[in-house]
Amino acid sequence: MNLDAKTIHKIADLARIHIDEQEVDTLIPEMNKILSFMEKLNELDTTNVKPLVYMNESVNVWREDVVKQEISTADGLKNAAKHNEQFFMVPKIIEK
Repeated sequence: MNLDAKTIHKIADLARIHIDEQEVDTLIPEMNKILSFMEKLNELDTTNVKPLVYMNESVNVWREDVVKQEISTADGLKNAAKHNEQFFMVPKIIEK
């Protein structure tokens, strides 16, 4: 497939980009090279090739997400500079 100036302008319009007339002359051979490469790729026999989704076949090795109490509230607040019974008290940094 060979592209012409009209097709280049149509592609630019679909991509919503502006190209100048002197750019069209340089884009025609470049885009034709890309299309000829794609035609070469289409010639490959890929009947026994599985689609590649991930680079390796490792399965997910994440742990199960289990809720457990690692530290008590009192222990967590023990070293806080300011706190009440349940929360850390921090200075206000954003003012209106």
